[in-house]
Amino acid sequence: MRTELVSEPGSPDRPNEDFASVGLPASGQGGSLVVLDGVTPPSGGTGCLHSVPWFTARLGGALTELTVSLPDVPLAEALHRAIARTSAAHAETCELSHPRTPQATVVLARWSPTVVEYLVLSDSALLVEAPDGAVTALLDDRLARLPRSALATDALVDSTLRNKEGGFFTAAADPAVAARAVTGVLPRDRVRALAALTDGATRWVEKFREGDWTDCFGLVRKEGARALVDRVRELERGDAGTRTFLGRGKTHDDATVAYAEL
Repeated sequence: MRTELVSEPGSPDRPNEDFASVGLPASGQGGSLVVLDGVTPPSGGTGCLHSVPWFTARLGGALTELTVSLPDVPLAEALHRAIARTSAAHAETCELSHPRTPQATVVLARWSPTVVEYLVLSDSALLVEAPDGAVTALLDDRLARLPRSALATDALVDSTLRNKEGGFFTAAADPAVAARAVTGVLPRDRVRALAALTDGATRWVEKFREGDWTDCFGLVRKEGARALVDRVRELERGDAGTRTFLGRGKTHDDATVAYAEL
């Protein structure tokens, strides 16, 4: 098995809010992949004493443990338990009902000798390569399908769309959100390799249109995860006017790529 992880902050002046791990059980059979993209809060506060990196480290650590140690527990249930555990760690000190309580997008994959399970929540991506080289992008596209007018301001998004029916969902304080994730199971013999990308890395496809998902996966396979992040940074430097979907200027975003050949 070959695995590769690259995670780079968008700015050296800010901590990386992403999380990535690959877990391999002691049995030597199977494994799991966890990628989180912490949601950068606006300046108005979150009702929480803790940072987004604190939250993604807690949630990511719990997911890494649960997906490896409880192989018979479905990924949605593992996410439910991990969110509940993380929420309990700061429920007594923080206002977890705040719409901007620390939160993250989630990509999970777990493989055994017979199946590959997956879960995607919000706008990170999981790419699956079949033995014949065909690449499938497993996405939660609810955010992408919303009209730009609905995303005009943070206040509008928080009051009408964030973790609400008809909007989009992230892993925050409510474990019930796990049931909203995109999930599925694939036969193990239909999967040769996986790549999980936060939206700082998917910019290569989704913003800069340098290629499609197959091209993106091919770049990671041939040149490595670092090569994709480096290409994105080059493109960002050439487009200093980049703005996020909420209208805030953000030339560089945290970018994470996790790759595993099964």
